[in-house]
Amino acid sequence: MLSGLFLAAFAAATLLPAQSELLLVGVLLRGDWPAWLPVVVATAGNVLGSVVNWGLGRGVARFAGQRWFPVKPAALARATGWYARYGLWSLLASWVPVIGDPLTVAAGVLRTPLWLFVLLVTLAKGGRYALLAAMVL
Repeated sequence: MLSGLFLAAFAAATLLPAQSELLLVGVLLRGDWPAWLPVVVATAGNVLGSVVNWGLGRGVARFAGQRWFPVKPAALARATGWYARYGLWSLLASWVPVIGDPLTVAAGVLRTPLWLFVLLVTLAKGGRYALLAAMVL
């Protein structure tokens, strides 16, 4: 069950349409593990998925105009503008639906150091899951 949570959280952080919060709530309500463990698993999967987005951003200059590329040019431009305006701290909004995934791609485009990216995204996404767990339990 935890592996499924990890995969759902990973997919939810990429540009794929997925949802991990409902699965986390289900795992927490089952009570098979201490509450911190599903939160850590979901956070790890979600952050790793965001690292995939960051990696896509690193190579986006080559592919951004392609029809198959998962980020629309307007969404990428909006996220890059947001990121340029608010800087690294905008990554604390990486958990927000719709804008969060393009922000993580924009961080790669703008060459944010990976260690700093991982730190800020982990705080944001881990905080969201911890808050959700606290509300459920």
